[in-house]
Amino acid sequence: MLKTLLKTALTAALATTALTGLAAAQELRVGVQNMAPWLDPGRDFSNVGSQFYFNAFDPLIGKDASRAESVWQPGIATSWKQVSPTQIELKIRQGVTFHNGDSMTVEDVVFSFDRIINSTFPPYAVRKRDTLPNMAKVEAVDAETVRITATKPEPLFETLLNVQQGMIVPKKYVMGLTGDPNVAEPSDFEAFALKPVGTGPYKITEFVPNQKLVYERFDGFWGEKAPFQKVTVQRIPELSGRLTALKNAEVDLITNIPPDQLDPIASDAKLKVEGMQTPLFHVVIFNTQNPKMANPKLRQALSYAIDRKTLNEALWFGKAKVPTSHTFAQFGPLYMPELDTFEYDPAKAKALLKEAGYDGFPIRFDTQAAYYTNGLLAAQAIQEMWGAVGVKTQLNVTEQWTGSEPSMMARNWSNPMYFPDPAGSFGIMWAPTGNSASEGRFKADEAYSALWEKFRYSTDLAERKQAYAGLMQMIKNDPPVLPLYQPYESYGMKRSLAWRPLPGHIPYVLDFRAGRVTLAAR
Repeated sequence: MLKTLLKTALTAALATTALTGLAAAQELRVGVQNMAPWLDPGRDFSNVGSQFYFNAFDPLIGKDASRAESVWQPGIATSWKQVSPTQIELKIRQGVTFHNGDSMTVEDVVFSFDRIINSTFPPYAVRKRDTLPNMAKVEAVDAETVRITATKPEPLFETLLNVQQGMIVPKKYVMGLTGDPNVAEPSDFEAFALKPVGTGPYKITEFVPNQKLVYERFDGFWGEKAPFQKVTVQRIPELSGRLTALKNAEVDLITNIPPDQLDPIASDAKLKVEGMQTPLFHVVIFNTQNPKMANPKLRQALSYAIDRKTLNEALWFGKAKVPTSHTFAQFGPLYMPELDTFEYDPAKAKALLKEAGYDGFPIRFDTQAAYYTNGLLAAQAIQEMWGAVGVKTQLNVTEQWTGSEPSMMARNWSNPMYFPDPAGSFGIMWAPTGNSASEGRFKADEAYSALWEKFRYSTDLAERKQAYAGLMQMIKNDPPVLPLYQPYESYGMKRSLAWRPLPGHIPYVLDFRAGRVTLAAR
């Protein structure tokens, strides 16, 4: 049964119509699986939304996206200096213009951060907790200088000033959208998310929530001008629809292509495939607070029973990456592939089930039908693998997020790298006050919390590495999560299009800036 299941692949009806011609070089057309319901870089953490911000907004500190390691570059800030363990000062670029024509000032920089770190708007408050919990104050020193103060010594100032949530937005424009133009109100932020304005090389000229996004070149951009006059991004939810649109030359680029559909694209002389192991894990998570799942030995057994290498070979044709620990190459000196946090050992799984006193009760495994590439197939395979060691599994296919439900036992999910440090992936989800704790499925004890504090806030690299290794050992002994693999995300495109995903970005970014993409004219 498992062998048959793992050979199952998604199928799509490919159109045989020949390409009708190339798009003009001044326009790029993109077909995506999902479109965001709103667009605001400050409040968004979604895989869907992250595709779209980099073209229209800028952070204070830039990054060389062509390299996995962090090489910082000027962005809205032209230079910066950490003046104490808790303070950094940045010189703000002059002559920057927002898409609505407003000149950017230091007050816009202060506002962009203040709306998050001092917010009464719940979505921003969540982002403060996840990303900027140590940021205490942002202030203008003079017309060209901003000072940022942290509560504790901050080893990640540069990293945090590059994040999507810190992209700069126009204060006057946002505050004037609704109500009192002198007060930033929740209704202003809701309105901004439907009519976003940034400083990037493209301005957003049309946004239809959940359906369509149109960028146009912004000639007032402070840097190198965008290569396209227009970029149209259209939601095409079905794989067969995206493939047909590409075959029929209705789009130039499509996203979310599963491995079994790569050959039909690559074998077409007018098309090609690009892809990469994206810095994100598909994971299995456990509700450690559900009484039936409380025994660590049960969760250890469930982890040891999953053959992740077989999943990779069967579902990803070996293109995904099976990790030894919760670590990404983008972590630089904190990348620790030598850790053996997660292993496959079915014999050990059976022994642990016996020690846990598992009596055969069914474990409900929640999954979605299509949100994650190969997500349902992976869930079905895991059900089979757990069955092989004697665990009964009830597969629950639902489009509802169940991660915060007390009845949740296990489910699939993703852990993206939101910024290039363990705090920006593992920490977002598994810090003592992180996402999983806030949703009630994980609770850190005192030892875990103390070690987390040492890891997160120590300014000594060796101490941070040692603390993170200790956290991984705790996760091994009492697992709330099992990373399955880094998926290999593939994109289909016209052969005349020069574009590829870049390792220095967070997952799924569609980067259409100068130097990143070209499309030959007809």
